[in-house]
Amino acid sequence: MTGRIIGLAIDVHRVLGPGLLESVYAACLCRDLKRAGIGFQRQVAIPVTYRGEVLPLAFRADVVVENTVILEIRAAAAITAEHEAQVLTYLRLSHLPIGLLMNFHALRLVDGLRRFVA
Repeated sequence: MTGRIIGLAIDVHRVLGPGLLESVYAACLCRDLKRAGIGFQRQVAIPVTYRGEVLPLAFRADVVVENTVILEIRAAAAITAEHEAQVLTYLRLSHLPIGLLMNFHALRLVDGLRRFVA
């Protein structure tokens, strides 16, 4: 699944190039996921459970694909430790197995990709 997602993301990056807002890349990638028949949800709430209690707040994952892969989409000068920590935390809280951090600001998207396994 991640290979298909990454392939679609690379296609989006080839067409648009770097320099746009994260929301543009997310919208285009979701359009291509839909056309490929891949299920996804945007802005998925990930609840916070603390000491067995679900708190009335949540984080929002940019995209969740096939209830398996979290996509965090960035358009930043560089991927930081904070971006990576965010994906790892989302994986832990959501109990999903795989996360992809995609930085569309990179000149080549493959240089802005990070894959995480819970």
